[in-house]
Amino acid sequence: MKQIFKKVSSLCTVLLMMAVLTLTGVSSVWAADEVDDTVKQTLVTTAEGLTDTIIALSDEDIENYTKSSDEFTVGAMTAWAGSKDEVGALKERTGETEVKASDDGYTVTVPVSFEKADANFVYIFDASTGAPTSLTVDVQYSMAETLRRAVMNTIMGIAIVFIVLIFLSFLIYLFRFIPNPEAKKKAQAAAAPAPAPVAAPVEAAEADDTELIAVIAAAIAAAEGTTTDGFVVRSIRKINRKKR
Repeated sequence: MKQIFKKVSSLCTVLLMMAVLTLTGVSSVWAADEVDDTVKQTLVTTAEGLTDTIIALSDEDIENYTKSSDEFTVGAMTAWAGSKDEVGALKERTGETEVKASDDGYTVTVPVSFEKADANFVYIFDASTGAPTSLTVDVQYSMAETLRRAVMNTIMGIAIVFIVLIFLSFLIYLFRFIPNPEAKKKAQAAAAPAPAPVAAPVEAAEADDTELIAVIAAAIAAAEGTTTDGFVVRSIRKINRKKR
């Protein structure tokens, strides 16, 4: 196992050194719109060699490479590990490797055919150093697979929405069991018995006119030295007449 690991490491190192030495010698060509044949051939050889090396790695090798201190190596292993199971086993490299120039460097696309789906290994090479900086594994799904994924994503989206709505409804239902001090105070205030109405003050009963008259008559009789037998007690009523 250690021999395989050393072999793969040596191959990657050799390919990277070839790319750096060749591309550094023709650094003036990087800014041109057209790709120099020498640079193009070097890029194609480097990209195809890296692709064959990466595809042949075992799961254990990929895990070991992800612990590397090299940023490109870690990124390449992560990209391939995320697409390896989707594409399946290697069939062959199909099509022509494409090289496109950009302001920052070159983009090299290596098409590969697998059992489950085809994929493009897209490399970005730095303009100043000529070394690869990133790798993207672009899986080419068929129309049927694309539609299936779209349907599955739609179903999952709808299911998530329903789950969220059900969860919110359950939370709203639980609100009724949460004690509310203000509502409790209002309920207690409503249930408290209303205070008894204050009785209207009873007007003092008017003194009996008869008794008052009898007292006055007795006083008059005493003053005149007569008796009250001849006094006749009559009640006097006040009549309110409206003015015309």
